[in-house]
Amino acid sequence: MAEKILEIRWHGRGGQGAKSAAQIVAEASLGAGKYIQAFPEYGAERAGAPMRAFTRISNKKITIHSAVEHPDVVVVIDPTLLGNDVLEGMKEDSMLLVNTVLSPEEIKKRTGFKGKVCTVNATDIALEVIKEGRPNTPILGALAKVVDELSLEDLKKKFRDMFEKKIGTQRVEANVKAMQKGYEEVQISG
Repeated sequence: MAEKILEIRWHGRGGQGAKSAAQIVAEASLGAGKYIQAFPEYGAERAGAPMRAFTRISNKKITIHSAVEHPDVVVVIDPTLLGNDVLEGMKEDSMLLVNTVLSPEEIKKRTGFKGKVCTVNATDIALEVIKEGRPNTPILGALAKVVDELSLEDLKKKFRDMFEKKIGTQRVEANVKAMQKGYEEVQISG
């Protein structure tokens, strides 16, 4: 990542953790010496409403201050949003990461996206390991596996730092375990 800015666009619904995931990725990268941005974009501000969040990571100062229009990575936390504007602005070399039970090939067929598609059943991982329907931490693990600029260990450490006092050690470790499982179970197609 010499001079390039890594741009990630997150699609989810209020309460699924897209905003938190975008922030964790950014802050973990900051801890690794990068320049970062992370911010949400809401429509109707309520739980369950579609929302987007954005993360930028760079080796140099970031001077762009707008939504991510041509993402390198699009993360879809809620697969029901696949029919919306999820693919908007994606490039041939962009990557699509989807929380779904479907395979990458099935997502390619459904969306028509020709680039790299990755899938992980983050919701089931979250329900099994965390005992909550918040798929953002398994998605973080999957993202660390498919994006070279991210480190799973940095993400785990940042999650612990950010949430230990807020949710307690037991819940933090369940989320870290879910992150690891997302890392291990992500499916990748070219």
